[in-house]
Amino acid sequence: MEKPYVLGLDMGGTNSVLGIVDARGHVLARTSIKTQEYKEIDKYVDALYNEAMKIIDSVGGIDLIRGIGAGTPNGNYYTGWIDGAMNLPWPRVPFAELMSKKFGVPCKLTNDANAAAMGEMTYGAARGMKNFIMITLGTGVGSGIVIDGKMVYGHDGFAGELGHTCADRSPLARQCNCGKKGCLETYCSANGVARTAKEIISTTTKETMLRKLDVDKITSKDVFDAAEAGDEVAKEIFDYTGTILGRSLADFVAFSAPEAIVLFGGLTKSGHWIMDPVVKALNDNVLPLWRDKVKVMFSDLKESDAAVLGASALAWE
Repeated sequence: MEKPYVLGLDMGGTNSVLGIVDARGHVLARTSIKTQEYKEIDKYVDALYNEAMKIIDSVGGIDLIRGIGAGTPNGNYYTGWIDGAMNLPWPRVPFAELMSKKFGVPCKLTNDANAAAMGEMTYGAARGMKNFIMITLGTGVGSGIVIDGKMVYGHDGFAGELGHTCADRSPLARQCNCGKKGCLETYCSANGVARTAKEIISTTTKETMLRKLDVDKITSKDVFDAAEAGDEVAKEIFDYTGTILGRSLADFVAFSAPEAIVLFGGLTKSGHWIMDPVVKALNDNVLPLWRDKVKVMFSDLKESDAAVLGASALAWE
């Protein structure tokens, strides 16, 4: 019997979201549990199973589930292990094996940015593309690289950490949580925008509505709202952020010659304020043979569905 559905799991440090997905990319049912409530992996898997079976039963039972795809922190596609995830209670576990045994169906996993790229290739803006790069602009900066229709995992399963390439090698480069300095993530994530806002506000005498806010609590959403209201300092913050990202994208283009770069995540809600400087800096810094050839686009997946869809795409393989 043809099995028409898969189960997608988006595992975050706070919440784990489960969804039943059909072959056309429709999320038919969803549910979630709190990741941090389970300090032992077996109890976490049990809780996932109990919660998942509620929505699995609603579509006809486990016999209709083809497999499970999971997007997890530090998920290794080759081994099926979560390996070194600092924001989880169990940083190193054979997660795919545990899930397969519990549910009785195959399970594959990868990291969350690769899952996002899989979702775009299967259901979204990159559908039909064989060469593209996915950049996730959230709390951090993640990436998934697709070349000749295949995800790039590298020899150890961890390829594609473009957020931790160096965007600034000066002595004043920002410290990253990974231990390095000057990582792209420290400038072009939502947190990076907040850091830029704090720095610019403290060094300019220009009038800005951002100065009325608690400088330590400014978010990228605050900067967007200010830019929309015509605030010149907010526009400067986006120009600075987008220029750094565009320069890095020019370097990324040089090694994989993608058809497109797809941007996803909370920062993309800033629309043209972030897109315009990104595209300009990309074309100003890329080799002439790629100038104005590489499309830069926002993901067209619904944010509420994207992570589950991306994870579920693994299960159709």
